[in-house]
Amino acid sequence: MFRLALQMVGHRITALIAVACAVLGGAVLLTATGVLAESGLRSHLPAGRLAGASVVVAADQEYHPAGDLPLALPERRRVSAQLVGELGELPGVTAAVGDMSFPAALLDAHGRVVASKDPQVAGHGWSSIELLAGAPHINGSAPNASDQIAVDRATATAAGIEPGDQVQVVVNARPARGYRVSAVVDAPGAGVYFADKSAVGLCGCSGRVDLVGLRTAPGAEERVAAEVRTRSRGTGLLAVTGAGRGDTAAPGAGASRSLLVLLAGSLSGIVVLITGFVMASALAVSIGGQRRDLALMRAVGASPKQIRRLAAAQSTLVAAVAVGPGVGLGYLLAGQFRRLLADRGVVPPELPLAYSPLPALAAIVLLVLAVQVSARCSAWRTSRMPATEAVAESRSEPREPSRTRTRTGLVVMAAAMVMSALPLFSRTVIGATATSIAGIVGAIGLALAGPALVRGIGGAAARATRHGGSASTWLAMANLRAYALRNAGIVSTLAMAVVFVLTYTFTQTTVLAATAHDTSTGTLAQLRLAAPGLGGLPDGTPAAVRKTAGVRAAAPVGTTTVVWEYEQFGDKAAESGTATILTPDAAGVLDLDVRDGGLDRLSGATVAVSSDVARTRSATVGRTVRLVLGDGTRVTAKVVAVYGRGLGFGTVVLSHDLAAGHTTTALDQSLLIRTDGTAAARQHLTALAAARPGLVLAPAESPSTGGLKDAPPEVWINLALIVVLLVYLLLSIANKLVAATAQRRVELGALRLNGTTPRQIRAMMRREAAVTAATALTTALLLSAVPLALLGQGFLGRPWPAGPVWLLPALALTVTATAFLTIELPTRQALRTPPADAIRAQ
Repeated sequence: MFRLALQMVGHRITALIAVACAVLGGAVLLTATGVLAESGLRSHLPAGRLAGASVVVAADQEYHPAGDLPLALPERRRVSAQLVGELGELPGVTAAVGDMSFPAALLDAHGRVVASKDPQVAGHGWSSIELLAGAPHINGSAPNASDQIAVDRATATAAGIEPGDQVQVVVNARPARGYRVSAVVDAPGAGVYFADKSAVGLCGCSGRVDLVGLRTAPGAEERVAAEVRTRSRGTGLLAVTGAGRGDTAAPGAGASRSLLVLLAGSLSGIVVLITGFVMASALAVSIGGQRRDLALMRAVGASPKQIRRLAAAQSTLVAAVAVGPGVGLGYLLAGQFRRLLADRGVVPPELPLAYSPLPALAAIVLLVLAVQVSARCSAWRTSRMPATEAVAESRSEPREPSRTRTRTGLVVMAAAMVMSALPLFSRTVIGATATSIAGIVGAIGLALAGPALVRGIGGAAARATRHGGSASTWLAMANLRAYALRNAGIVSTLAMAVVFVLTYTFTQTTVLAATAHDTSTGTLAQLRLAAPGLGGLPDGTPAAVRKTAGVRAAAPVGTTTVVWEYEQFGDKAAESGTATILTPDAAGVLDLDVRDGGLDRLSGATVAVSSDVARTRSATVGRTVRLVLGDGTRVTAKVVAVYGRGLGFGTVVLSHDLAAGHTTTALDQSLLIRTDGTAAARQHLTALAAARPGLVLAPAESPSTGGLKDAPPEVWINLALIVVLLVYLLLSIANKLVAATAQRRVELGALRLNGTTPRQIRAMMRREAAVTAATALTTALLLSAVPLALLGQGFLGRPWPAGPVWLLPALALTVTATAFLTIELPTRQALRTPPADAIRAQ
């Protein structure tokens, strides 16, 4: 069987190239997606300033829902400071250090903030120096007084200071005060070190530390970690060794890894759908060109099972050749995706990818299964037919398309149209996702019902051109009708490319436009005051702003992460999302389109929720909801308002009181300011910001059109995926058209022997290409029009989406050029062969 399959591969190399390209592209995409998913589960940040600790004991920064992947909790969960002494007494522990981090920023001689990697966690106690790897060189002496600090070499160089110099430092948003630099530490990213007693007071976390770092005797690391795990079982504490230590220093790293898992999960569905569709289509063309060979084998006694095994064997052989390079390119593509994610700030640049054979093995298994199933299905009809009937049909297609297939396709397309109505009822990102999924499902339905559609179009065109058209035109229309199955595969693949790009791109841009509209309409404030270099707004800033002439209202605004626990269809569910933090006076600077209740009630344990969430989770005004805050604290809060602008401001708004004490720093992130609109008010606020180091005054909202230039990082990742998948689809379409045209050498030779000139044949093929491209574009537009119209109606209140107007003509030009070039070139090649030789070769 293998030898026979190998011989068949050698005689059908053109058609099998399309299969090889489909497998190679599928391997690239599946492997790259798998690497991202594995990295989200297994990758870790470098240990950094904790590299000197053998074991790090910290609170678990993840929420673990039943039967689902853990959800990241990015706000620091602190642990009791008593653990430092308790763990220091364990056998094998040589030192135990309680590490704490808090906002700290140096000012240079001109009163400007010296930039640091993360000012929110730049301050530490001096004892944390023991957690650095090795023995860093210390130029000076340890800070042992409340007015002394030590800084790392990079910060000292940027500030232009040396040991003994005086410097101004802003700590935890307190007014700047003078410190003497007692030491400069040669360690990257070390931060600002204070005397331990001073650090406890400055941190404001008396009785708690961020984590405990343990140094152990040689060889005692695992034994100590096991003992800590035994003692802390059920307390939510983790004992981390090795590569995982870096994650404990930066809780946000867990959120980055979770984003990788979510991104890979969202991409995997679309990648698997498109890869399976392309491979099945390529195999249908390849095996369709071998129907005569398979039919003759049936005539000489081959069983149906042997025919299917032979078709699957040769396809698997081709896939085996293509899958290796595809896997290698997939690992390279994953690296490019990670670089794009890091450049856009989605993941930390230091977070590496986790490489292992698992993504490659998963891609290989999936592709081999897909090839086996697709090949056997493509050969099913020929293998089941009587031998004489199979031979007779090997040069033609069935006269009538399968009714069952046609009906199934119509049902699938109807289901896609129903699915596309979700944005009318759910104005959320999940609701918008239904649009792109509906488009692809509709394209799959078109592939099933396509033969009947193409046959109908071809029959109508042939009748219309029988008397008034040229011979080339009539032949082209007759071919479309006679070979409806072959042409439907080409039309559906072209339509899939158009539908995918239109629905996926316009979904992103429409959601962006709706979000921008919500944000701009809902923001009453003209200005925003922030202190990014200080880690948060200094104390007294809101009061000073409210006293400024021309200020009508000012309210602090922040963001955090919450996990919402609720019941869905009788089962417990949990969803993580960004939440806005507001005070009762936020109504003066924001208009969230409150539909019930009021933001002025946001005090104590209260929340406001978006109308979509209120409806789906029965969270109306007066009801209580269960939330897990960003530091893992479980709370029960009362709903005091329901608002309509959930896209712009998130699904949940927490009261400032409820979030207090449950964020990494207790500082306000920014202050929204509404003035009387005069230039004098702006000047007064500018003077206030200039008089206080670190304050930055900017427009409340950056000018936004809702276009791609305003897109958040994850949207750019989705658009990059669109480009990669479009290239994959176009390459597969080109190979498929070349293979399908090359298989028509006998047909073209017969036409030439009957007196048709090469010029007439080229004209016939061009008309076929034109009708194929036009049919694909028309059906793609029809399949995309309903989902996109419903998306626009649900999100923008109009029956059309938002997005680049050039996209449709660009797609039309690309599809048309692809169809013409990939049919014209192999046709010219086939016409170079004498017609008698072309027929004899078959």
